[in-house]
Amino acid sequence: MSSNIHHAAAGGYATAAASYVKGRPDYLPAVSAWLQDSLGLGPGATVLDLGAGTGKFTPRLLDTGATVIAVEPVPAMLARLAAALPQVQALAGTATAIPLPDASVDAVVCAQAFHWFATPQALDEIWRVLKPGGRLGLVWNLRDASVPWVARLDAIVNQAEGDTPRYYTGAWRRAFPHAGFAPLQETQFSQEHTGSPEDVLFNRVRSTSFIAALPPQARQRIDDEIGLLVASEPALRGRDSISVPYRTAAFVAQKQAI
Repeated sequence: MSSNIHHAAAGGYATAAASYVKGRPDYLPAVSAWLQDSLGLGPGATVLDLGAGTGKFTPRLLDTGATVIAVEPVPAMLARLAAALPQVQALAGTATAIPLPDASVDAVVCAQAFHWFATPQALDEIWRVLKPGGRLGLVWNLRDASVPWVARLDAIVNQAEGDTPRYYTGAWRRAFPHAGFAPLQETQFSQEHTGSPEDVLFNRVRSTSFIAALPPQARQRIDDEIGLLVASEPALRGRDSISVPYRTAAFVAQKQAI
């Protein structure tokens, strides 16, 4: 299965599942309301969490009362999800080979994932498994780089990205328009990720696929650069707890007949 996904995801996420759990921010409770209002999720509905990872977003789907199916190609991530959320049907699969029947789910949600498989072929497959009138939701948590020290942190991370697909480049948008979906509708939320510097800075960066896939010495250099940032920034230096500003970008598109 991993041969069908980007090398940074196949290698990085296989080794970084623990850092992913510790370092990734949660999603705002307001996102649960968005899922209900914009995607129509609730009791009686079935939703596919596509590219579900370790299940960081999955509890938000469960909060709606919908039945949740998770599909994830990286075995280490899928195993963590299955162990943590036994009430979720966890399946190995990819966005271009979803192991579900035609017209079997009311919604498909890709949280922190769609940029990995933003192709017409993936949208064709998502369209296939959605019921008529079903909805596709795309969600990303993003550091707010309008804050200068956050922009410096992003620069440390981005230097190692290579050919890894990223949300911020906007390349994922080239999959749209698609004949099977109405135009995307966007909603924005803001929040802060608060915790120890070890978790919200170091573990968050370590959980980035292409950072986790680096050789040990290169990963240590990234850690060292973050340490220098912390030492030089008054908002970070000497603090047991810090807050990283985030924004959440959420998109919805309804399935239409073709």
